Amino acid sequence: MEEKEVKQTLNDIRDMMSKSSRFQSISGYSIIVVGLLAAVATLISAVVLGVENCFPCSEKLQQCAILDTTTRTRYIALIGMVLFVVSLLTVFIFATIKSKKNQLRFVLDKRTGQMLLDFFIPLVAGGVLSIAMVMQHHYGLTSSIMLIFYGLALINCSHYTYPILRYLGYAELLLGLIDCFIVSHALLCWFLGFSVLHIIFGIIYVILFDRKKA
Repeated sequence: MEEKEVKQTLNDIRDMMSKSSRFQSISGYSIIVVGLLAAVATLISAVVLGVENCFPCSEKLQQCAILDTTTRTRYIALIGMVLFVVSLLTVFIFATIKSKKNQLRFVLDKRTGQMLLDFFIPLVAGGVLSIAMVMQHHYGLTSSIMLIFYGLALINCSHYTYPILRYLGYAELLLGLIDCFIVSHALLCWFLGFSVLHIIFGIIYVILFDRKKA
C-alpha cells in the first residue's frame, strides 16, 4: 500500500507541476469566435477584391469591385489589422473570464511574457515580409506567407500551453505551403486557414479542456 501511495503522490505532483507550467486560460470559445470573425473578414475582402472562383456568388462580388488595385490592397490591409486587433481583444477577454471562473492564474508574469514573445517574433516577421511584398506589388504569395508564419508562431509557443495547439500550427503551415501552388485561390485558403481551421480546432479545444473545467 505504501508503494502505491508513493507512486500516486508522485503522479499527483507531476500533474500539478504540469498544470502550473501551462498557460491554461486560453478559451476554446475565443478560438471559435476568432474563426467566425475571420469568416466575416473574408467575405468583406471578397467583396472588395471581387476575386473570381472563390465563392459561388463570385459573379456578383466581381461587380462590386470597382476600385483600383492599390486602393483594394489598402482596404484589405485595414481589414486585416482590424481583425488582428479584435481577435487579440477577444482572446484576452475570454481568457480573463475563464481564469476568474475556474480560479486559474492569469497574470502577465515572466513565463507569459516569454510565450507572447515566442508567438509574436514569427508573426511580426511574417507581417513585415507581407507588407514589403505588397509595397512592391507582389500580391500572389501574401496569403501563403501569412498562413506559414502564423503556423510557425503557434508551433513556437505551443509548449507553454496545451500541446494540441501545435497541431493547429501544423495545419496552418501545411495549408500555407499548399497555397503557394494555387495562388488563384489565395482567398479561399485564407478562409480555410483563419476561419474553418479555427472553428474546428476551437470546438475540439472546448470538448477536451473547457468542458472539463466547467
